[in-house]
Amino acid sequence: MVEEARVWISGVGICSALGHDWATVSDALLAGRSGVSLVQGFDTSQHPSRIAAQVQSVPCPPSSTPEQWAACDRLMQATWWCCESALRDAGLWDQRHERRIGLVIGIASEWLTRWEREGCAAVPQLQPSAAPMLPTVAQRLGLSGPVVSLSTACASSNSALAVGREWLRAGLVDACLVGGCDMSVTPMVLAGFGNLRALSRRNDAPAAASRPFDKDRDGFVLAEGGTVLVLEAASRVRQRRGPVYGELLGVGMTSDAFHMVVPARTPQQAARAIGLALADAQVNPEQIDYVNAHGTSTPVGDAVESMALRQVLGEAWPGVPVSSTKSMTGHLLTAAAAIEAVACLVAIAKQTIPPTINLDQPDCELCHVPHTAREQPVRVAVSNSFGFGGSNTCVVLRQV
Repeated sequence: MVEEARVWISGVGICSALGHDWATVSDALLAGRSGVSLVQGFDTSQHPSRIAAQVQSVPCPPSSTPEQWAACDRLMQATWWCCESALRDAGLWDQRHERRIGLVIGIASEWLTRWEREGCAAVPQLQPSAAPMLPTVAQRLGLSGPVVSLSTACASSNSALAVGREWLRAGLVDACLVGGCDMSVTPMVLAGFGNLRALSRRNDAPAAASRPFDKDRDGFVLAEGGTVLVLEAASRVRQRRGPVYGELLGVGMTSDAFHMVVPARTPQQAARAIGLALADAQVNPEQIDYVNAHGTSTPVGDAVESMALRQVLGEAWPGVPVSSTKSMTGHLLTAAAAIEAVACLVAIAKQTIPPTINLDQPDCELCHVPHTAREQPVRVAVSNSFGFGGSNTCVVLRQV
């Protein structure tokens, strides 16, 4: 690849049920620790699913006062924390006013959660977009680059990675904050997904509820939090001798054009997205050391992803390790792809593959990593994220 086109990940900011920093989340993922428990904060007695991976409180960043922080809603807090943490981690905090730092964040319907919180009186003041919040985050952080919110459902964070990479290559920004934030463990969201029968009803054993690729899986587990990554041109990171987590090597995106909620029963478009990412990265299946699967723990979704991976990997598929960290984090919806990119970066940094916990009876033919982490060389990692509406995305990450 031409040196000017290489994009590196130089900072990470995390807010999750497993922790709020790289070290804590890394340890939790490799230890096979679940962040799922009974829902707290509202009455769930009438809900079919009463479990989730919740963030009990978001830390107050150094740039905010406690009073200012308390006035922010939880989505604003998560986004602010993740963005500021990522900038500080990359060593760009003190340089942020002099650089064009962009912001591309996948966020679910901010207006809907505000309506749920404030009632019908809030509706006339709102637009069906998260745009009002992100400029506020940029203003609080002192960022003067372009700001975009996007939503491709559960593929949103991978879409943000793709947009951020193109901004850098086009010279529109010097660095870009990309990722997703979602604080959707609310009565309405829990009821909606629950009534769709999309959520696990294993209420008596929350930590065992998310069971990707397991014969007894019965739905995904709702989660909340966020993850933001700093993207920079490799040449700039080298010049300032900044930290490096890995390289964003390839991106692939397609659409099923099938249904707004139900995943396609055939793997063609999911497989095509993975194949496009590998082609963009100039990586062969034999060079893949790890796949972080979308693996939501739904019967249809897991089966289709398994078929897609087998189709793309071909003869290499029996030897490529696959795991789903949603078994530990739950499903962060628009933020899912970003925290799963972090799981890939953890695998690269620690040379250890995080497991799929609760995988007692695999019913999909993959090279699983059940229960416990596996130490092995990891240079190239692939992360799949597929969203409602048939949005299929895949990113390829590489060790630097």
